Amino acid sequence: MTRKPDEISADLMQPLATLPVFYALAGRRVLVIGGGEAAAWKVDLAAATGARVDVFAPAPCDKLREIGAARDNVSIHPRAVAPEDFAGAAMALGAVEDDSLARQAHQWARAAGVPINLADRPALSDFIMGAIVNRSPLVIGVSTGGASPVFAQAVRGRIETLVPATFQAWARAAQAWRPFVRTSGLDFLARRDFWRRFTRLAFRDIERAPQEDDRAALIEEARAGAKATARGRVTLVGAGPGDPELLTLKGMRALAGADVVLFDDLVPASILDLARREATRINVGKRGYAPSVRQEEISALLVELAREGKNVVRLKGGDPLIFGRANEEIAALREAGFSIEIVPGVTAACAGGAAIGASLTSRETARRLQFITAHTKDGEFPEDFDWGALADERATTAVYMGNRTLPELSRRLLQEGMSHDTPAFLIERASTPQERVVKGTIADLPSKAAEQTIVGPVMVLIGWALAEN
Repeated sequence: MTRKPDEISADLMQPLATLPVFYALAGRRVLVIGGGEAAAWKVDLAAATGARVDVFAPAPCDKLREIGAARDNVSIHPRAVAPEDFAGAAMALGAVEDDSLARQAHQWARAAGVPINLADRPALSDFIMGAIVNRSPLVIGVSTGGASPVFAQAVRGRIETLVPATFQAWARAAQAWRPFVRTSGLDFLARRDFWRRFTRLAFRDIERAPQEDDRAALIEEARAGAKATARGRVTLVGAGPGDPELLTLKGMRALAGADVVLFDDLVPASILDLARREATRINVGKRGYAPSVRQEEISALLVELAREGKNVVRLKGGDPLIFGRANEEIAALREAGFSIEIVPGVTAACAGGAAIGASLTSRETARRLQFITAHTKDGEFPEDFDWGALADERATTAVYMGNRTLPELSRRLLQEGMSHDTPAFLIERASTPQERVVKGTIADLPSKAAEQTIVGPVMVLIGWALAEN
């Protein structure tokens, strides 16, 4: 197998305040202590899992009585809890005001080997009850380790908006269809392909529930794919300009299903962290004016990994189709018989415009937007520009990788007739916390930029549409 350049094994897991665990309780016994509203919530939650819930409450509140009457698997015992009540319980939950009762319950649970959670008493609890997004069998738990339940609830609310109610139907379909897929005759790779197709369909048709016809169609698609010579797949994903929140949902889903991620130097760790933990991460960064992985090596590695049946994500900064050498990788994969999916990204020019708060187009001053790169494949200044078009005062020009050649670009544009006072901006690390803007004109921006120590990726924007900034 060809050596993979700069191969990086998955990082070790960062410290966890708590271990997120999803505990099956159906048919098992859960003990609940307390008769108030907080205890009633715990009773309802435990009963919803199918557990047999025994509640010990000398004075149960009305809500607790309602739950007991509505659920056959809830038994309310109108008395104080005793040590023997813990025997045989899978877990214990409680919401009590009395400090001595709380300490006693914790001791009894510990003696019986029963894990216990007492509301608002982390020191007396063996585990934490997090906030829940319920699309069962899709269940999402959110916890701050007890530091801020209010914050956890706010995060839960945000997740609720991203997980539509229809996902419950898709999760139930996955549960029901799994035996059919397992006995369908598909091999391991084809079954994995089935579930990838299933996931893409769920996110694409987000407003509807799955149908039996979908299952049959997905199995046939996976079977047809299994017969093809090209078993692996490659997805070209634009990572955006640096802010992880600017990665598209489609790009995020691609990362979540990747076996291998080939990434550039411009891709921040915060975006790489979105890849599934088991994915192999390989740095194939092309460093400007520094030793880099050759493009031929990258293309060959993509083909090799696809031949191995891997689900590969090629992650590029910005948009992969704008000065990202995507054409060479696409051509290599197609020549080898592989299809390639392309997920666009937010390009640096748009992030630069956002950084200075300016529209890159204007009905009055800029009806054309042009993207150029300020150096050739060999790192030299390009001489084959349409200089008349670049000097046109009715256009906005976005210059990629333009820091080192900015003085020569400025000189040539002025020589071609561009006005000395044409607004020009240099934006370093657009959209990131390290973002920096140097404001000037096409005449003085090179000298202003030379006064700064610029090490990050740079975008230069030129044109009268930017004049108000």
